[in-house]
Amino acid sequence: MEKRVHGQRVTGVRQILKKELIPFTRQMASMLNAGISVLVSICTLEEQCAHPGFKIVLKSLRESIESGAPVSDGLRKFPRIFDDMYVNMVAAGEKSGQFASILKRLAIMLDSSARLVRKVKSAMTYPTVVLGMALVIAAGLITFIVPVFADMFSSFGKDLPGPTQFLVDVSKLIRTRWYVIIGVVVATIIFFKKWLSTPIGRNKFDQFKLNLPIFGPLMQKVAVSRFCHLFAQMLTSGVPILDAMQIVGKSLGNKVMEDAILSARKSVEQGNLLSSALEGKACLPILMIRMIAAGEKSGRVDEMLDNVATTYDDEVENMLSTLTSLMEPFLMVFLGVVIGGIVISMFLPIFKLGSVVGG
Repeated sequence: MEKRVHGQRVTGVRQILKKELIPFTRQMASMLNAGISVLVSICTLEEQCAHPGFKIVLKSLRESIESGAPVSDGLRKFPRIFDDMYVNMVAAGEKSGQFASILKRLAIMLDSSARLVRKVKSAMTYPTVVLGMALVIAAGLITFIVPVFADMFSSFGKDLPGPTQFLVDVSKLIRTRWYVIIGVVVATIIFFKKWLSTPIGRNKFDQFKLNLPIFGPLMQKVAVSRFCHLFAQMLTSGVPILDAMQIVGKSLGNKVMEDAILSARKSVEQGNLLSSALEGKACLPILMIRMIAAGEKSGRVDEMLDNVATTYDDEVENMLSTLTSLMEPFLMVFLGVVIGGIVISMFLPIFKLGSVVGG
């Protein structure tokens, strides 16, 4: 990935987001808290930066600050690195005079979000690897081993058992029509991506994901936790509630939940309470709405949102632990059925031949 700024190339945006953004935010907050000016802090980080792409970003930011522009204006030049949430929180910090404390909150929030993503990916890595290995082994057996047995079976002069014949037919289809199979797979992927790029397709697919057993509730809890974390931090930082809802809604990664938040935003814009606006949204949990209502009565909505986020973080962690422990026996059974089924199908004719000879 790359982005051109002032005629210069900025490479490695994904690496910057994963490895550079959180340390940059944390170090900026530490230096500002120590009384170091914004310009000197940026210059220091630019000098010690080892990532060539991010060094260009820091150089551009330094030049923007030297010209008298606010930090938030310099960040807006790099929307792939500094999203709307980040820029708006920085802008709110500049206006309120709490720049350092808001950067510290940003660093904590980004770190918490990254940690949650790592946990989800870590939990999904094991089953993904095992399923991938099972498919590779099954494909190898069907493509290279089954034809050898098929040649041997043809000398028997007898009809093959149903499972064996099915396996031989699949093997023949893969070996002789592999280009058709690849073409169908590629066409399906292209069609699915195009369908997913439409509003209707994205909405239906995201609704389908939320309705999945086990994984649906998990994805909902992850999205709700993210919403509560981001929304609480933006409100605490002084970002107007309508702007915060607009930004946070688009950062949830689920079209159904995004539409629910943006629909609630219109209701809030008309003067309704946030909890009333969120009421009746099927994709949003009642617990979150009730906690927000309690926060509105006490004047501590951001604190209540933080409590909800912590609750859902714990639930996500417990669900991931349970899911991981349940996956292991399921995967063992899956491997036994797939690989064992292929092996048994290959040896069925031999068992049958032995019974015939014995008779």
